[in-house]
Amino acid sequence: MNLAVRDIRHNAGRFVFTTVGIGMLLMIVLGMSGIYRGLIHEATLLVDRVGADLWIVQGDTRGPFAEISRIPATLEDRVRAVPGVGQARRFISHTIQRQHEGRPLRMVVQGLAWPDDRGDWIPLVAGRPLRQAHFEMIADESLKLPLGSRIRLGTDSYQVVGLTRGMVGTGGDGLTFFTVADAMAIQSDEPGEAIRLERAARRERLENIDLGRLQPLLSERAAGLSRNIPALGAPRVSAILVSLQPGADKAAVRRILETWPDITVYSTQQQKDLLLSGMVDKARRQLGLFRALLIVISTIIITLIIYTLTLDKIRDIALLKLIGARNRVIGGLILQQSLLMGALGYVLAWWMGAFAFPRFPRLVLISQVDLISLGFIVIAISTVASLLGIWKALRVEPNTVLAA
Repeated sequence: MNLAVRDIRHNAGRFVFTTVGIGMLLMIVLGMSGIYRGLIHEATLLVDRVGADLWIVQGDTRGPFAEISRIPATLEDRVRAVPGVGQARRFISHTIQRQHEGRPLRMVVQGLAWPDDRGDWIPLVAGRPLRQAHFEMIADESLKLPLGSRIRLGTDSYQVVGLTRGMVGTGGDGLTFFTVADAMAIQSDEPGEAIRLERAARRERLENIDLGRLQPLLSERAAGLSRNIPALGAPRVSAILVSLQPGADKAAVRRILETWPDITVYSTQQQKDLLLSGMVDKARRQLGLFRALLIVISTIIITLIIYTLTLDKIRDIALLKLIGARNRVIGGLILQQSLLMGALGYVLAWWMGAFAFPRFPRLVLISQVDLISLGFIVIAISTVASLLGIWKALRVEPNTVLAA
């Protein structure tokens, strides 16, 4: 019978509890890799799904996912006139937090360029795309808004007509999709008192200049709706999404757009790179450091466990040496125990992770590469951890067994 297996059977309780502890440590190591991949997937999800060839954002900014970008909605009409452009869509994105049914509800508001974009590209698990220009929304399941339910945002009430799954923003908040007009209304919503005070302030400013004194009728218009005042611009959007005509030269279209001084143009890949090198980069490095720290801790723990198990077998090892057992046999005993402990811990980590990771609040995405790399890490950890035990075992004198 294999000496390592026989010794494990003799100390089964300690071996089992130790293996479970190692498995939980390795599960966390695996989870760190999965959390990082989940961050990347969630951060780039919307950019990939929107399907734009070019992103037009405010000049000298990095786009709506990296910083605030504000451009006039009428820019899409200018873009459509560029040769090679097939479609130009307004894009708006902002995060809000409201109280709904006694609980805080944080969501990312996305505006769809109605009527060209009704959300047909959004992967729905229930319901339908938008059919009306106002007061309908599509929500992610993570927001726990049932199909057909209504939620009040500002002065309007919106009905959930479609549900998605796994559509979240870079912060892990569920995505909601409205028409651009509704998304801008939600973004620019203000309390009634704030609107009244702003109108009164406009009227007062007008009356304090010569134009207001010479034309008193303008005071009534200044105190009216903002959209009826030509001098006040319309609400702005975050970006214009450009889809090219089949066979169009992307580089040529981009060169034309880049001559406009009020905008900056990015490709989809550049938008993703800016996103990942900004807000996701620090999280990636932090998760990487935690992962490295856990690997070091796992190595130390396994090393101490193997060393302790070796100390418990000092007399047995001395007896083996006394009857002529070679150092290779004794070293193999300790190495095999360490590798078996690591292998069983790896299996437990995979099994516990498959149960626990889907229940995490953020996506944990485990790839085949992560599983393979963790397997090699476990082999390396187990081998290194056994060295201290082997060193101690080889220093045991055979006459130790004869000691009282």
